[in-house]
Amino acid sequence: MLQQGLNVADVCYFIGEDTPKMTGITQPVLPKGYQFDYINAEVILRDMTVKDGMLTLPHGTSYRMLVLPELKTMRPGLLAKIKQLVADGGVILGPRPERSPSYEDYPHADEHVRDMAGQLWGDVDGVQTRSARFGKGLVLNGMDMAEALATVHCLPDCALEVDLPVVYCHRRLPDADIYFLANQSSEKVAFSPVFRVSGRQPELWNPATGTCRTLNVYEENGETTAVPLELEPLESAFVVFKTVKDATDTATATHAEMAEATGGSGSTNYPEPQTVAVLSGPWTLTFDSAQRGPATPVVTGTLFDWSTSEDDAVRYYSGKVIYQTEFDLPEPAASSLFINLGDVMVMAKVKVNGKEVGGVWTAPYRLDISDAVQTGNNRIEVSVVNTWMNRLIGDSALAPEERPTWSPCNPWNVSSPLQKSGLLGPVSIEAIDYKK
Repeated sequence: MLQQGLNVADVCYFIGEDTPKMTGITQPVLPKGYQFDYINAEVILRDMTVKDGMLTLPHGTSYRMLVLPELKTMRPGLLAKIKQLVADGGVILGPRPERSPSYEDYPHADEHVRDMAGQLWGDVDGVQTRSARFGKGLVLNGMDMAEALATVHCLPDCALEVDLPVVYCHRRLPDADIYFLANQSSEKVAFSPVFRVSGRQPELWNPATGTCRTLNVYEENGETTAVPLELEPLESAFVVFKTVKDATDTATATHAEMAEATGGSGSTNYPEPQTVAVLSGPWTLTFDSAQRGPATPVVTGTLFDWSTSEDDAVRYYSGKVIYQTEFDLPEPAASSLFINLGDVMVMAKVKVNGKEVGGVWTAPYRLDISDAVQTGNNRIEVSVVNTWMNRLIGDSALAPEERPTWSPCNPWNVSSPLQKSGLLGPVSIEAIDYKK
């Protein structure tokens, strides 16, 4: 997985030749499920060629379509290059230019632009005629991007519902396709993206823990693969497609055939966790007195938000707090065991029986503890760290010369609401069988 890969984008938008210009706009708007790059005249002239019907750059990045801006100008040299790219099999979308933006070789340059544009666009006026072949390629005009992409049979790279708060990007390696998906909302989402990949086994890679597992449930139709996924609030994940081994006809394989070929089986990618134990305490909380926390440990039977404490040493505390408790595991579990911290503000690291099992800073606040737990008594230690926000708010009530903390940019004051902090729970031990 350390091989050099390529970002996958279907469309490149030419930003035009106006100066100064470093970027552009996506006009027409690109539908959800596709990625794009901006491109300038220098790269088109110097680097772009056509390979297997794709507009290709030397490092391997390729595009199905070049979109021209709504401009009436283009230099003759650039138009000549675009004309050649279309003749070689490229696809362009946009209006024909009418003149050169430069006075170099005026007025012959304008005549040259009109002559080449007439050859390339022909009858394509964007109204009566909106597409035409030129050489091995295609010229489009007067279409939105959905229609243009459908015209060249360019399926979405990652088809997502329009109102789904999920974004993606795609990177391709010689032996794998890597998709990164991120939930942009504070609500859990369950969805089935349709990836433009066929004949490969999907895997789920967790960017927070580095763990990966096979996704056994998916549907393939020979062109695309649909994979049911779930993302917790603001969670992200990698979906990695590796080459399927020992599959005789992956292009037409059904889900059951694909599962058999790859050793996968099951009815869900997210089996329901089974609660093995609930850690109800008592909990011992050790604050850092050097950060003005309580000098002695706080023992509690109920997890609580520090900012709700009546003790200012806890209420305004910013720093690390170590939570400790114990639980009993009756017998070894056949499934993998996880600790589910419930809710954490803001980050946590976990030790089980003195062994570090990892850290979490985003939902789901769950870590695999299978290699650390033991039958019988187990000791849990959770180190939680919050931000400086509450301490800055608390210190703002002090006279300036009495404040131990300061910030060059402090948007908070004594009236600002405090940020939830600490291990909020509920904390439980769960068994999850991903082989089902």
